[in-house]
Amino acid sequence: MCAYLQDRKWTSFGAVNAYWREYVGLNSLWGVGVAASGLVIILGTGALAQQAPDADAAALRGQRLFLRCASCHSISDGGAARIGPNLKDVVGRKAGSLPGYTYSPALKSSTLVWDEATLDRWLTDPAALVPGTAMAFAGLPKAEDRAAIIAYLKHPAH
Repeated sequence: MCAYLQDRKWTSFGAVNAYWREYVGLNSLWGVGVAASGLVIILGTGALAQQAPDADAAALRGQRLFLRCASCHSISDGGAARIGPNLKDVVGRKAGSLPGYTYSPALKSSTLVWDEATLDRWLTDPAALVPGTAMAFAGLPKAEDRAAIIAYLKHPAH
């Protein structure tokens, strides 16, 4: 293994991972226990190693999909309301509660809180969730698109 790394002048974990994939046939070092002098070191699990990249990928995809929303909504700190309210920190917020924005009476009087499940239902069909809403949006039919936008709304810094 040392010759492999020296030939490539790599010293990163990625190089070690490449070595294991190429020469040992393992897809990843994650989940492999390394025995040394009777001590076992667990490097992690595949599920944990893949959660962050999957979440990041969903948020990045959501950022691209959010461009459809950006003509009506901002998502920045202190961003001005447009046709729709600023969506910064919307996850966990009570629907119709952002100060300085005039909501429809239907949304303002709703008891909704914007959690993932509620946002998914809203993005599917806003008028079905809150009849009388002023939001003129037909909805997103694909569950993966809704999930990506929700991931972005949770972490818009991506």
